[in-house]
Amino acid sequence: MASERILTQKEEDIQLMLGSHVHLGTKNCDFQMERYVFKRRSDGIHIFNLAKTWEKLEMAARVIVAIENPQDIIVQSARPYGQRAVLKFAQYTGAHAIAGRHTPGTFTNQLQTSFCEPRLLILTDPRTDHQPIKEAALGNIPTIAFCDTDSPMGYVDIGIPANNKGKHSIGCLFWLLARMVLQMRGTLRPAQKWDVMVDLFFYREPEEAKEPEEDEVAAVADYMPDYAAGALGAVSADQWTGGDAQWADAPAPVAASADWVAAPVAPGGGGDGWEEAAEPVLAAPVTAAGAPQATGWN
Repeated sequence: MASERILTQKEEDIQLMLGSHVHLGTKNCDFQMERYVFKRRSDGIHIFNLAKTWEKLEMAARVIVAIENPQDIIVQSARPYGQRAVLKFAQYTGAHAIAGRHTPGTFTNQLQTSFCEPRLLILTDPRTDHQPIKEAALGNIPTIAFCDTDSPMGYVDIGIPANNKGKHSIGCLFWLLARMVLQMRGTLRPAQKWDVMVDLFFYREPEEAKEPEEDEVAAVADYMPDYAAGALGAVSADQWTGGDAQWADAPAPVAASADWVAAPVAPGGGGDGWEEAAEPVLAAPVTAAGAPQATGWN
């Protein structure tokens, strides 16, 4: 039986791209993306030529390496599937990440606190990130974007043909691009295996991130009652056993013997003077001489 042939790094990466569905496009195809399409399936889905996807990834990596200061590179994604990949890419390459909604005027309005003038802009989806593409065109900023078969190519300088709608596809593309950049910079040797797993670039659902925390809380809750019960048992055994004799020897409280509320108060003695006040006498109304008597008040 012949031994299996050892795959090269490029072949392993192609298999990784196939497993992440990078090669799957959409049913619609833009006329500028037809050159990157290999064929069309029977259900209407376009298939990308991964050899051209690989070439465009290498070209984008060369452009990124040519910029001396990595902080002049902005990696941006407004879609949730690409936000984690953008943050991880910025962490390993030193670029500046913008995850979430783009604030209009970030590249054009100098009065904003978040204003910046990058030398390179990397986007996940040209259709979703249309606002930063327009501002980059006004500021003469070169743009790299992952483009699907139906993505608009206006003002995109380097379009990487790939599936930009799947969370595994986006994470795989950013992982490959980050590794290529590190290899071209000399941080990694060309044949060296990167110790960072591609799973770190994948989008995670909020429920998946909360499951480990809930397990830890449940474990603590199961452990605490046993410990607390033992402590309370020790306290009750030491303190409450000898306390009964102390309360048994105490004298009984003396009850009130007289109803002081009903006690009469002698006139003129011990009072505040309010008991001796008499009712005021109303004086008769004074009328002028010869005036008629008022009637009809009753």
